[in-house]
Amino acid sequence: MLDVQGVRSSTLLAPTTYNVMTMREAFASLICFKHIRLAAEMINVNGEEIEVLAGQTCKDVLAQVLSGKKFKSTVGCLCDGMAMDLSREVPASCQEMEPIFLESKQGLDLVRHSAAHVMAEAVKELFPTAKVTIGPAIENGFYYDFDYERSFTPDDLEAIEKRMSASIAANQPFVRTEMSATDAKKMFLSKGETYKIEIIDDLGADTISLYTHGNFTDLCRGPHLPSTGFIKAFKLTSVAGAYWRGDEKKPMLQRIYGTAFATSKDLKKYLFLMEEAKKRDHRKLGVQLDLFSFCDEAAPGMPIWHPKGALVRAILEDFERKEHLKRGYDLVQGPILLRRELWEKSGHYDHYRENMYFTEIDGQSYGIKPMNCLSHMLIYKSQIRSYRDLPVRYFELGNVHRHEKSGVLHGLLRVREFTQDDAHILCRPDQLQDEIKGIITFVQDVMGLFGFEYGMEISTRPKNSIGSDEDWDRATRALQDALDSSNLEYDINAGDGAFYGPKIDVKVKDALGREWQCATIQCDFTLPERFDLVYIGEDGARHRPVMLHRVILGAVERFLGILIEHYAGAFPTWLAPVQATILTVTEVHNEYAKKVLSTLKAAGLRVEADLRNEKLGYKVREAQMVKIPYMLVVGEKEIEQNCVSVRLRNGKNLGAMPLDDVIELVTADSLEPFKKGGMSYTIY
Repeated sequence: MLDVQGVRSSTLLAPTTYNVMTMREAFASLICFKHIRLAAEMINVNGEEIEVLAGQTCKDVLAQVLSGKKFKSTVGCLCDGMAMDLSREVPASCQEMEPIFLESKQGLDLVRHSAAHVMAEAVKELFPTAKVTIGPAIENGFYYDFDYERSFTPDDLEAIEKRMSASIAANQPFVRTEMSATDAKKMFLSKGETYKIEIIDDLGADTISLYTHGNFTDLCRGPHLPSTGFIKAFKLTSVAGAYWRGDEKKPMLQRIYGTAFATSKDLKKYLFLMEEAKKRDHRKLGVQLDLFSFCDEAAPGMPIWHPKGALVRAILEDFERKEHLKRGYDLVQGPILLRRELWEKSGHYDHYRENMYFTEIDGQSYGIKPMNCLSHMLIYKSQIRSYRDLPVRYFELGNVHRHEKSGVLHGLLRVREFTQDDAHILCRPDQLQDEIKGIITFVQDVMGLFGFEYGMEISTRPKNSIGSDEDWDRATRALQDALDSSNLEYDINAGDGAFYGPKIDVKVKDALGREWQCATIQCDFTLPERFDLVYIGEDGARHRPVMLHRVILGAVERFLGILIEHYAGAFPTWLAPVQATILTVTEVHNEYAKKVLSTLKAAGLRVEADLRNEKLGYKVREAQMVKIPYMLVVGEKEIEQNCVSVRLRNGKNLGAMPLDDVIELVTADSLEPFKKGGMSYTIY
């Protein structure tokens, strides 16, 4: 409980633990829990007007409108949009109530958060000296962090699962109680749970809420399932290290991850996808396909590109340059280092410096660029611009560096050095809508090329930001209007914009249904003001342009990591570093193979030849392992007929084909993905 302006109220929002509670959430909760209901009132319950009496619980009320399977699958409720336990008394201010069903997203959040508590109970029973910290629900699962003297093993996880199953079978109710902060600290201190003491101190609340099931009590604002028996299907998946509160200076804890679903069928499907994800792991495939490597002794978080990986990058970047030129962008390039004063002027030094690297040259401090916008503004400012010159569109495949903590580095998906397909558009306010729509079309074309489904969301002003409310409102409306007029659906991601402006984030869905944030469109009225960017209008006066920051792929490295997993390493033919390999039956056929190799290379195909004195079956298997689209077998028959026998990487045999037909086949296969979007492709 928080004592706010004399009113005590629990904060019952999305299931999580106290360490992420904000004061804004606490105040919001007052709307729902300010008064005790004194008499009967009518409220809207799942679309029906129902009389609610004083003292009735949410479960009592829902029982009047739900029955059978629906009522049995109800695990919580929403009172005016706030999640609550079924056992809670209906708040006096509640005007509308909806059930939370087990299989809904909110229901799964309750399942997963409750499963985290059951896991903590099991760990405490099996390992009494372990200290519990926090245990929230996360996307597709849950975790709990523990401070324990040794590492948890796979056998430990198995034992924890077994103990959890016993708790679930006992169908223990989750019971919410309230206690003064002083008494709660005494209780947790008596149990040696020092992390809970720290959380309570940080809350600064007079009264807090606790949840108990069986013999386990946890500091938590809830809500939870009615009982442990509602956890139908769960699995502990892994153990990882995690610093307390993400601070490298604080103790390293052990984080046990798990997942839970409404049904065993859903759990099995998820676990299958997770196994498939392991097979597609880009770090594993990167080694198998000889694309890239990392060397911590040289530069942690900075990939080293091998010949095949560098070639894939070159193909992708060449495609991007051509597409940008075709769409009216100019190619530019800025320096890696810029004076600190410029980063102070832009606001990056105040709002982003913890992610930047700095160095000193001749007594002057320089920042290594984490993004490319400053140089692009300097290019714009290098000459007087007329309203007739706008829009200007600057595109740079800019190499940037950002300081990421070592614990979050993850292959190509989270690196310290990467290349952004970065562009900045400076335009008149009356051109803004068309420019945003043009970027959206560009994104749609490119994502369609790779076969990605995608969704969009608008991220609004964060707390740590610059610029006026008026400019932020103008920028946000511009993004919303562009999406609305394009008949595109989008979500609102409150408070997650860039520090200088709101943005549209594009989230792509890969072959396994996982979401990745790639393209972004940021609308910025603030930096043009700070850098005094102007154009001369038709009236002869100075006017301020608007700047759009945007990427299509995002970080090239990260996008390639996503592509590797999306395609399971089997790049489409246009992007494959080796499109075909020539396999000889014996060394006798090597001379003919070399002639075939020369002919196909001259036609622009990316081809190699395996002339080793190995069995043909071995060569075929190796070519399939590295995902080469076409295998061209050369033996005595092929020499006699002046052809090659064509096999595909999926095992299909196309039989003997003349070289001209092979060239046409590979070329057509490369061009196929580009037909829908009207984009061009030149064989590299």
